[in-house]
Amino acid sequence: MNSTRASSITDTIAAIATASGRGGVGIVRVSGGSLTAFSQALTGRTPEPRHATLADFRAADGAIIDRGLILYFPAPASFTGEDVLEFHGHGGPVVMNLLLSRCLELGARLAEPGEFTRRAFLNDKLDLAQAEAVADLIDAATATAARSAARSLEGEFSGAVHALVAELIDLRMRVEATLDFPEEETDSLWVADVVNRLDRLDARLAAVRARARQGKLLQAGLHVVLIGQPNVGKSSLLNRLAGDDLAIVTSIPGTTRDALKSAIQIEGVPLHIIDTAGLRETGDEVEKIGIARAWKAIAEADIALMLLDARAGLTTADRAILEKLPPDIPRVIARNKIDLMGEAPGKTLEGADITLSISVKSGAGLDLLRQSLLEIAGWQAGEDVFIARERHLQALKTGARHLASARREAGTPCPALELFAENLRLAQNALAEITGEFLPDDLLGVIFSRFCIGK
Repeated sequence: MNSTRASSITDTIAAIATASGRGGVGIVRVSGGSLTAFSQALTGRTPEPRHATLADFRAADGAIIDRGLILYFPAPASFTGEDVLEFHGHGGPVVMNLLLSRCLELGARLAEPGEFTRRAFLNDKLDLAQAEAVADLIDAATATAARSAARSLEGEFSGAVHALVAELIDLRMRVEATLDFPEEETDSLWVADVVNRLDRLDARLAAVRARARQGKLLQAGLHVVLIGQPNVGKSSLLNRLAGDDLAIVTSIPGTTRDALKSAIQIEGVPLHIIDTAGLRETGDEVEKIGIARAWKAIAEADIALMLLDARAGLTTADRAILEKLPPDIPRVIARNKIDLMGEAPGKTLEGADITLSISVKSGAGLDLLRQSLLEIAGWQAGEDVFIARERHLQALKTGARHLASARREAGTPCPALELFAENLRLAQNALAEITGEFLPDDLLGVIFSRFCIGK
């Protein structure tokens, strides 16, 4: 077993594995060492492995808590790699809690968030990227995100990373062998071969990074903040994109006092649209608070979508808003109300800014808006994306940086093989963090603490 995953877990854990609230079926899951005695105490029988067995779930005094199915998955062929029991009963919150309390009476403790999946990782049933994909599959906001998470859970992302690590290991072996015989000169053919292999490795890493960036977009979504002066159509645009009357729309400036959020999807990509208070000078204390919250939302957004009235054009007040935007946030300027001018929808590029001519009222140009948001995000439709997280992107970026350093060293007239080898080692460690083969122990707690209890 990998030393990172070495575990001395001996206790038994239990949790309700189904969502809170009422339902037709509820499940309490237990994982630990030998659980045959546990099953006997709660149901009076030892179930046959991997067969659904009808049983009464009994309290300590013999009273029936519920009647349902028990499933037994003996170690090591279970999700966690330990003995696992699942009690399938009626999905009422009271009966589920009574059943869980009985499990705790029998010696189990309440599982921490993500602890079942963490044990699966520690027992080599899943690598870390697959374990994270479990949570991403549960949290998927679109069908595209769910399919991508399923690919990661099946090991597609991990397989791509393992292939890169294997190439790095093979290359390191060649370099280390050369370092063991320093009296031998490094000939030009050896260097040329190493450079060619580095180039191929860099290209493969770039392809994995591109797929991971798409996966990160599916996992986290895109946060788009609507900004502009009062009464330019921000709330109407939110309602149009969401397909519902989420925001109050009136002709009175300053109607929107707080940030309103709506989750939509475009081509399977989750978009979190945030409508903010109109940005202007005001003496209204409540409106001032809304404007302050608008600037906070802008600071946290991925894209700033600024609406202006096409009839007035880009006013001095609009320019003042643009100048106050964070310099690194992509911007889309939407000239709204072109229907009042008899103007056709269109798109122009002005430096780094995209300017669109649209009508929120008629819907003209909204398809251009949707596609422009995806373009800025770097989305490329396809079915080969695997779900990824920010830590994965950072690990891939670090690996690419060390690989580039090794490539530069190999291209010098007299390459320092020790430095070259060290960069290969650092690149390998960075990539191995993704699957958990090389990982700081304290990071595990952070990752699994974000899982739901019972998974």
